[in-house]
Amino acid sequence: MAAPLTMWDGVLEITQMAQAKVGDPLLWALQISSNLSCSGISLPSPELANVLVSYICWDNNVPIMWKFLEKALVLKIVPPFLILALLSERVIPCRRSKPVAYRLYMELLRRHSFELKGQINGPNHEKVMKSIDGVLHLSEIFGLEASDPGIIVVEFLYATVWQLLDASLDDEGLLELTSDKKSMWPIKPQDMEIDGHEIFDEIRMAHNEKLHNLNTVMAVELIGRFLQDKKTSKILYLARHNLPTHWPRFIERLQLLGANSSALKSSKVLTSEDLLRLASDKCTVLTYEPKQNLLQNFHAVTGLMSPLVTSSAVLSDGGSSISSLWLPLDLALEDAMDGYQVNATSSIEIVTGLVKSLQAMNGTTWHDTFVGLWIAALRLVQRERDPIEGPVPRLDTRLCMLLSIIPLVVAELIEEEKSVDINELKNDSSKVPGSRRNDVVSSIKLLGDYHSLLSPPHSVLSLANQAAAKAMLLVSGISVGSAYLDCLSMNEMPVKCSGNMRHLIVEACIARNLLDTSAYFWPGYVNGHINHIPNAPPQMPGWSAFLKGAPLTPIMINAMVSTPASSLAELEKVFELAVKGSDDEKVSAATILCGASLLRGWNIQEHTAQFITRLLSPPMPADYSGDESHLISIALILNVLIVGIAPVDCVQVFSLHGLIPQLACSLMPICEVFGSCVPDVSWKLPTGDEISAHAVFSNAFAVLLKLWRFNHPPLEHGVGDVPTVGSQLTPEYLLLVRNSYLPSSGIVLNDQTKRRLSEVAASSSPHPVFLDSFPKLKCWYRQHQKCIASALSGLVEGTPVHQTVNLLLTMMFRKMNRGSQSVTTINSGSSSSSGPGNDDSSLRPNLPSWEILEAVPFAVDAALTACAHGRLYPRELATGLKNLADFLPACLATIVSYFSAEVSRGVWKPAFMNGTDWPSPAANLSNVEDKIKKILAATGVDIPSLAAGSPAATLPLPLAAFASLTITYKIDKTSERFLNLAGPALESLAAGCPWPCMPIVASLWTQKAKRWFDFLVFSASRTVFLHSNDAVFQLLKSCFAATLSGASISSNGGVGALLGHGFGSHFCGGISPVAPGILYLRVYHSIRDIEFITEEIISLMMHSVTQVACTGLPKERLGKLKRTRNGLQCGQVSLAAAMTRVKLAASLGASLVCLSGGLGLVQLLFKETLPSWFISSYRSEQGEEDGGSLGGMVAMLRGYALAYFAVLCGAFAWGIGNSCLASKRRPKVLRAHMEFLASALDGKISLGCDSATWKSYVSGFVSLMVGCTPQWVLDLEPDVLIRLSKGLRQWNEEELALALLGSGGVNTMGTAAELISEMQ
Repeated sequence: MAAPLTMWDGVLEITQMAQAKVGDPLLWALQISSNLSCSGISLPSPELANVLVSYICWDNNVPIMWKFLEKALVLKIVPPFLILALLSERVIPCRRSKPVAYRLYMELLRRHSFELKGQINGPNHEKVMKSIDGVLHLSEIFGLEASDPGIIVVEFLYATVWQLLDASLDDEGLLELTSDKKSMWPIKPQDMEIDGHEIFDEIRMAHNEKLHNLNTVMAVELIGRFLQDKKTSKILYLARHNLPTHWPRFIERLQLLGANSSALKSSKVLTSEDLLRLASDKCTVLTYEPKQNLLQNFHAVTGLMSPLVTSSAVLSDGGSSISSLWLPLDLALEDAMDGYQVNATSSIEIVTGLVKSLQAMNGTTWHDTFVGLWIAALRLVQRERDPIEGPVPRLDTRLCMLLSIIPLVVAELIEEEKSVDINELKNDSSKVPGSRRNDVVSSIKLLGDYHSLLSPPHSVLSLANQAAAKAMLLVSGISVGSAYLDCLSMNEMPVKCSGNMRHLIVEACIARNLLDTSAYFWPGYVNGHINHIPNAPPQMPGWSAFLKGAPLTPIMINAMVSTPASSLAELEKVFELAVKGSDDEKVSAATILCGASLLRGWNIQEHTAQFITRLLSPPMPADYSGDESHLISIALILNVLIVGIAPVDCVQVFSLHGLIPQLACSLMPICEVFGSCVPDVSWKLPTGDEISAHAVFSNAFAVLLKLWRFNHPPLEHGVGDVPTVGSQLTPEYLLLVRNSYLPSSGIVLNDQTKRRLSEVAASSSPHPVFLDSFPKLKCWYRQHQKCIASALSGLVEGTPVHQTVNLLLTMMFRKMNRGSQSVTTINSGSSSSSGPGNDDSSLRPNLPSWEILEAVPFAVDAALTACAHGRLYPRELATGLKNLADFLPACLATIVSYFSAEVSRGVWKPAFMNGTDWPSPAANLSNVEDKIKKILAATGVDIPSLAAGSPAATLPLPLAAFASLTITYKIDKTSERFLNLAGPALESLAAGCPWPCMPIVASLWTQKAKRWFDFLVFSASRTVFLHSNDAVFQLLKSCFAATLSGASISSNGGVGALLGHGFGSHFCGGISPVAPGILYLRVYHSIRDIEFITEEIISLMMHSVTQVACTGLPKERLGKLKRTRNGLQCGQVSLAAAMTRVKLAASLGASLVCLSGGLGLVQLLFKETLPSWFISSYRSEQGEEDGGSLGGMVAMLRGYALAYFAVLCGAFAWGIGNSCLASKRRPKVLRAHMEFLASALDGKISLGCDSATWKSYVSGFVSLMVGCTPQWVLDLEPDVLIRLSKGLRQWNEEELALALLGSGGVNTMGTAAELISEMQ
């Protein structure tokens, strides 16, 4: 160790001699460099830096030494950043006593801190960086390991600017105005400054003071330069992005200096406004938002830069002018109206996630986003103002979406903004508290311009008028209560009150504190004033009277059932009565809750549904000591609730509010308990009628089975290793979702909706519930699955099940004779049962429901076998099945299971529907055929002829039997809940049979239910697509053609053509072609081979891009199109229009993929479909046809379309952040896809697609990911990000490569800094 010491002594000796002679700095530097090189010391030398700075500070603080130091820096014999770090530690604290040294330090900063090239990967860089970290203690302050030189550079520059900032604030007396009132850097001397024997006269002191002031100006100017310089501003962006806990304090200081600095007034290069601008998010250099800077080229192609949503582009045509932005929202809202499908996830959560994704992807303001949301919901209502009759959701479900779900979505988005960390608000001026609330107000105010969307359906016209009257009374200075308004007739108003849908939206938002009554004073909101209050009508019994303590009377109950509650307080009092009242009061309260408050109490609808759910699962009383379940004692109220929520619209309300999992959990114990009771257990209703345990069980079981697709095979169309959404709806899955809301699940519930669902779940049971908790239900469910999956077997003669089968067959066929001989034996392959034809009602099995359900498949199998062998007439079979279903309506479920399985096995002979043995469809079949052709006219799909020249209509025997059974039911309220169960099952059953089984079934049913004709024909038309993938492709093709039709989106294409007016013959005086989007939304749930959908959609999307390029961009302009630094130039108007349509095609494709297959299909898209597409030998056919004149352009546009399509698919499935549970699946899938991209860029994978397509896809995907879904970048491995950035740099996409690395977190910050240092 002696040699190095001697060597450094020699360096000091040479320095002292040169200092004494005031020698040439260049000669000194060359001599030092030569000596160090001869001694084997590599340059630049960290040791020399320490020696020189220690020598200067402060015994040799003379001008010649600073010149020596400058020359050492110029000749790179000392590391610049280490010198600056060493000086900052010594000079800044002494800047007042040594102003010249501070001035010289800042001059060195100005000359050497902006030259980043070579600082990270230069000689001795690791040693240099460790020394810098040791001097400034960066690792301790910022909490990052000092292992990456790039990270040290970021921290060093960040610390340097911060030191200057704190020193300047201290010099101007502003530091104490900061929140922490001190600096974390050593900017003040540790000891008292003593200037030795120097004596300062007044002139010298004045000179120093002047120099001190000039230094402050120079320091502030240096800060501004750091923020303005292309490289250092990017470095500071990395600090902001990856050191977020420190950034708010930094910005606070910067804004304080900009607003109050007196030094800025003396600066000639920087003003206060300049510094404040640099400290704000309006400065894209400092904040370096990739969405603004890096997507410019991509946005020029996709049309995102054009003002697609502006106040001037209002919906003169019902909203289609902004279809390109909000088409996915329209599709999602319409999809939620499918009555055959309930959702385990709240529509509030689904729509909120979708809105956030679209807002991020489209880059729209929140005002425009809210306008798009309201318009989509209004279009939803207008699309089916008078829906067709049938077991499908009607207008109430659509109004629920507009007036309950959407306001709750808006409330969630506002709540999300409120929860933004206060630190984030400090450093992000765009996140102004309350800005979203203001945007909600302005968006609703703007709705007044969309007259065609605001016309209220007839059923809510009076409510809209009443809302308008309420506003008019308040504007006129007249205050009245809700009771007065309920009784007020519009004829009594002196001024006509013409209300519309906006009045109802405003009332819904006021009720949820999204608006206040100042909305009543908006221009044009009311159409006049009144000077006196109309004659007050006598108060009718109703909610207001009840709240004041009036007793429940039949008249009051009827009024409260037909009129929704106006406040939560009214609802809570009813709930309290249902819990603590007398038996009659409990029944009345349950009836009230299931009335208008559930269907049309939009302002309190979620609370109504929650109260019903809580009443269905009451906790066991603390003092309960009985042997039987406590549910037995409240059978009456349970039955009232179950029957009350059975209608399709009611079930959909629970679905939209996310209560299906908890509803299922509430119904399961009811089924378990009452299914175990014998039927002679009964309860008397207030009307005097009695209900049995069988009735309560059947009612509950029928509702429970609607909550999942019980009649579909359990392994239905699984995709990859993730089942589709449809097949996830199993009892186990519903319980898992319910359990996830419990506090014990450990899942953080960030939004109000999930917290509300958590409260409901915990109120029934704070513990997880599993199917094992219900052994009888589980046993039936396993038998049901087994029945569907394999042939019926397992019946052993002499067992209790065999005996029950005999009892059931005896009951079913007790009235049937063969002349004087009774039916003595019915044989099947699985059973042999006999029973006398005794007409004794006592022969009905006095058994619990579960035991009967276990025997039903065998009894039905025996009956069907007897019919097939001619031992039982078809009419007798239908009568026997009806007897069974009348005895225990829950048997319908097991009958459905059995028939579904038998139809799929195809072993039964056909039944001839000739009108003799089986009912004949002949009377209606040709009419049904004509109507189906009309419905499908817009799709171009041909259907085989059903009647002319064809043999007698036939159905598979199980289908014929089930159809014959269903048409024995009356179309009345009593049978409705069972037809709602049997109807979809019958359609599914018929759809799985060869064509034309479903039209035949529809023809049979239309003879019975003529008012359901439209519904039945529409159902029959849907099955065309379930038998042919070609027909599905044709339907998808029609969807794309309709969406992109016309010269511009605002004329014919978009939502209007895709979804039309839904389905309703009332518009045209008869059945008319149904829009292809409606058909697809009602078909895709039943498509078994769902995987082929994605490939077909991509194919159609690519074809659409070609068509758009050919029809939307003139060839001469395409030929002139060139890429410039600012994006794509030439023909901007036609390009923007064409690219809006390309983006629309991608948006449609992404929506259809996500709706069709959910998470599973999106996972398959990223892991298999897209890689296979790029690897395959796919070339631009259009380019080949045109000799290459369009090929390059089309290929590029295809890549951008695929990128937008892919990112949208991911955003819809996983969300843009981490708030939804599905986001947990994202990292694995995304990493696999990005690994594919990186490997292809590395040259490890050979691609068959056009190189222009590949390049535009990669750059477009990365641009959208960085700019719109930055959270995704954090899911990726640093190695993959670095490889991707290298590939992008090979394409001269340095800015994009940098943004990718800059968004990758701390692990890629060093590499990003290295890239910045190497940029030109």
